[in-house]
Amino acid sequence: MGQALGIKSCDFQAAKNNEEHHTKAISSQHLTVRRGQPFTITVHFRTPVHTFLPTLKKVALVAQTGEQPSKINRTQATFSISSLGEKKQWSAVVEDRDAQCWTISVTSPVDAIIGHYSLLLQVAGKKQYQLGQFTLLFNPWNRDDPVFLQNEAQRSEYVLNQNGLIYLGTADFIQEEPWNFGQFQTDVVDLSLGLQGVDEQLEKWSQPMHVAQAWGVLLHALKKKRVLSTPQSQATQERALLNKRRGSAPILRQWLTGRGRPVHESQAWVLAAVACTVLRCLGIPARVVTTFTSAQGTSGGLQVDEYYNEEGLQNGESQTGRIWVFQTSVECWMTRLDLPQGYDGWQILYPRGWGSCDLVPVRAVKEGALGLSPAVSELFAMVNASCVVWKCCEDGKLELTNSNTKYVGNNISTKVVGSDRCEDITHNYKYPEGSLEEKEVLERVQKERMKHGKDNDIRHLSLEQTDPLYLFLEAPSSLPLTGDAQLSVTLINPSDHEKIVQLVIGAQAVYYSGVLAADLWREKQSLGLRANQVTRITTSLSFSHFERNPPENTFLRITAVATHSESSLSCFAQEDVAIRRPHLVIKMPEGAKQFQPLTVSVSIHNSLDSPVKDCMISIFGRGLIHKERRYRLGSVWPGNTLRTQVQFTPTQLGLHWLTVEMDCDMFQNLTSYKSITIEAPELSA
Repeated sequence: MGQALGIKSCDFQAAKNNEEHHTKAISSQHLTVRRGQPFTITVHFRTPVHTFLPTLKKVALVAQTGEQPSKINRTQATFSISSLGEKKQWSAVVEDRDAQCWTISVTSPVDAIIGHYSLLLQVAGKKQYQLGQFTLLFNPWNRDDPVFLQNEAQRSEYVLNQNGLIYLGTADFIQEEPWNFGQFQTDVVDLSLGLQGVDEQLEKWSQPMHVAQAWGVLLHALKKKRVLSTPQSQATQERALLNKRRGSAPILRQWLTGRGRPVHESQAWVLAAVACTVLRCLGIPARVVTTFTSAQGTSGGLQVDEYYNEEGLQNGESQTGRIWVFQTSVECWMTRLDLPQGYDGWQILYPRGWGSCDLVPVRAVKEGALGLSPAVSELFAMVNASCVVWKCCEDGKLELTNSNTKYVGNNISTKVVGSDRCEDITHNYKYPEGSLEEKEVLERVQKERMKHGKDNDIRHLSLEQTDPLYLFLEAPSSLPLTGDAQLSVTLINPSDHEKIVQLVIGAQAVYYSGVLAADLWREKQSLGLRANQVTRITTSLSFSHFERNPPENTFLRITAVATHSESSLSCFAQEDVAIRRPHLVIKMPEGAKQFQPLTVSVSIHNSLDSPVKDCMISIFGRGLIHKERRYRLGSVWPGNTLRTQVQFTPTQLGLHWLTVEMDCDMFQNLTSYKSITIEAPELSA
């Protein structure tokens, strides 16, 4: 019997199956399918099969994954080939047959463990023949899969789209960063499933929640991984390459192959991008979300203290957390059968220190459902905490300032489905400011925290002044690397007597995590305010005034402090200003033909007062250019525009992104992108 059933070959029909399973972008050679959905294979036998038809019931298939497949932990399944398919188990049906060939439809259960599988043909319960290997992923197209996403446009965006936009900057000046997620690059699939080899709970890889949490823990640990350090003697250009952001795939390769580097404070947002890549790769819908003015490290406390010296410059670290200019996170979509009803949908991947990662429903943050998880309290504070500013006096005393409370959790943003625009999803995280619903949620959260002895973070601070003075700061949302911008401070004396006011305006460079990078500039003046007088002081803000250039990837923190002798309560105001860099301009048509040369123009105008030297551009785009190209362009003199043309031949059909990145002596990672649709060439008559 075994000899008669010898296998000549097995065709996994990878191109056809992958097309039907939305995995054709991964490969047309290796079978990659989604669970709960049938796929077809064709088995060719060495001899005619009609001679042993009575014993065909002894023929079965075996699907197995992992280093030690076992029926106990569901990493191995043996199932007969019959006409009766069972949705909850592995099943196989012969759809077509002839003398020496069977076409078999195989279906995995919708809760199968994902991973790399071997498929074998078993005869008479003993003899096994290797048919081949395939990869099984989660299935957001299957209604019974926990990652099911009903909207096709959302599936295209959150699972299939390999290009995206990550939003950086400030709430008043949102900047988009083009990003190549690259989740369907073949080695990315292998890397994303590679964690199975060290996870002692392989049987839980049927649960998208476990997979997301396991990857959240690993990526958080890899943040501090340094295997290949940068020697001080290394050339500047070579060191710069270590800070390149070529999308998720290169970073994932560096980390997981032992050639990684730590993620610096100024680039920690790439963790969210890499996590999004892994989740999309495995079939879990995911997106990167940015929260502007975000309270971090509060341990759930609803107040953040900030400390400044008498000249308005940041002074000292807070023990109650820090206000970040922006913070990125990853949301993934799934059903939560482990939670009460109502918490399905978008979940926040939230690493909480070494070896722990929570999945927090976005709705739980909005409703302040602290009982679901300790992480809910921290995420609720991220978008709802208030900030109190203290002045550190020369004698060591701390004095409360009269400052406008920062409204945290602003402009929570992600990419619009099917568009290159920004979508504000703040309403998913909290109710509108000042609304009755917001008030009710805040009161409920505060009562819950007080009940558990965590009320010391909720301080009712009195700011009543017997002799008031009011201060308002107006700063530009962004400042170009050249030229001036107007900065104004308005002082109001509502009293019936004159005040002598000491005003200090300062600028510091801070990383987006709120960490001080450098002191840049300050200006002092003393002025008299008559009774009921409103005075507006205007000054210019320019890089030429600064003691030094701000470090790469920083923001300007502008502060103003006003004090008058009759009151110990200083007025304080602050604005974060983005540094606006030159713009790379890409000119190319919106559409082109496959296998036909395409010319693209790239230009940059130097509006600075000094030359931009050592310019180098990198051009890359999957499906458009086979390998990244780099060109040295020299220098661009003040007032001049540098232009170059590049020609390449697109090879893949569909919508693609061309990304151009420029480095020079003054800045790194200046990026721009443009989309183009590649169509099939017209057939000649």
